[in-house]
Amino acid sequence: MRNLAVAILTIGTVLAAGPAQAQKYDPAFPFCMYLVEWGGSPRYDCSFYTMEQCRASASGRGGSCDPNPYYVGATASPGRHSRQHRLY
Repeated sequence: MRNLAVAILTIGTVLAAGPAQAQKYDPAFPFCMYLVEWGGSPRYDCSFYTMEQCRASASGRGGSCDPNPYYVGATASPGRHSRQHRLY
C-alpha cells in the first residue's frame, strides 16, 4: 500500500511539471523579437542580426525588439599574428 502511494505521488509530480520548454534565446543572433500572436502563446524569435531587421519584421505584427541578453558575439580564436613574443 505504501509503495502504491509513493508511485501515485511520483506520477502526479511528473505530470504536474508539464512539458519541458525549449531555449528561448539563440546566442548566435544579437537581437530578439517578442511576439504575442492572436490565439497563441507569446514567443521569442531570436534570428535578427540588426535592430532594423527586427523592427521591420515586427512592424504590423505587434512585436517588440530587444537586444539578446545571451548573445555571445564573435568568438573567433586568436590568429597567428596575435601571439606574444618573448623579449630577450
